[in-house]
Amino acid sequence: MSSTSPFKFYPPGIHGPSVTFFEDGERQEIDWPTQEKHFEFMITHLHGLVIGGSSGESATLSVAEKGKLVKKAREIANAQGKTNFPITLGILAGCTRDILAQIDEGHKNGADFALVLVPAVFHWSMTSKAVVEFFQEVGDRSPLPIVIYNFPNLLSGIDVDPFMLEELGAHPNIYAVKLTCGSIGKATRVAAQFEHTQFTSLSGMSDWLVAALTAGSTGCISGVANVFPKVMVEIFNLFQAGKIAEAAELQKKLVQPELGIATSDVSGMKWITAKTRGYSEASAHCRRPIPKFVDQEKKDRAIRLITPLLSVEEKL
Repeated sequence: MSSTSPFKFYPPGIHGPSVTFFEDGERQEIDWPTQEKHFEFMITHLHGLVIGGSSGESATLSVAEKGKLVKKAREIANAQGKTNFPITLGILAGCTRDILAQIDEGHKNGADFALVLVPAVFHWSMTSKAVVEFFQEVGDRSPLPIVIYNFPNLLSGIDVDPFMLEELGAHPNIYAVKLTCGSIGKATRVAAQFEHTQFTSLSGMSDWLVAALTAGSTGCISGVANVFPKVMVEIFNLFQAGKIAEAAELQKKLVQPELGIATSDVSGMKWITAKTRGYSEASAHCRRPIPKFVDQEKKDRAIRLITPLLSVEEKL
């Protein structure tokens, strides 16, 4: 199936994977007022938005919820006059059929790209050949361009290696790979083998953004953008302007806050986001059974690590 996205390649820049806020009730329905406020914040300050990624608790969201989240984000972007604002939908399911159903729902509601994880329940069956064939089939059948989401720690060690990327990067409907494996080598190989308008790589963490850009990546998808979107965009802009040393210095200031967020789990990242943005803490709990972020020592540590950079974020 040919892509219907208005984009001919994955747009360079900082794409923020939004957390998903839930009501603190028995069914934990989406907290739409808080979610809308957060979408407005992220769409205002970032180059693109990712919905229902790992930061957005993809596995807990129904197909219908993913569609509604995309629709709401598109409405907010349009209201801001950003009619071409890129929205990527995170896709996670146990089989190809259900992955394509999620992609179709995203497409119907205004998504531009699908960020796809390998089904990994039976991870021992997913050989290199099986992984390549999976992405090729999804790429063939998807109405949206595909971004491969390579996150071995999340997928029982399944890794989309450089040989697989070389083959998959040639597919006309596979546009990019998000490297949450942290591999500079993969980023360099992708840049050497492909023009970024055909296939590119994105850093999956903010603490190696400058290194990734130097290696040839064209952007980043990191949950840290929920808290420090302007800092991340500033690093990107400085690098693009040739101010590499300045970008590297600001990158160093982001390392400790990134550590504070990354080591707090998704529940902690949501709590930090709610705390810094002034949202209700009751909306910051993950869908069960993920435990609430209630350990005061962990909260104090997170705040200690992120606080030095908050004033920089506010001034940008």
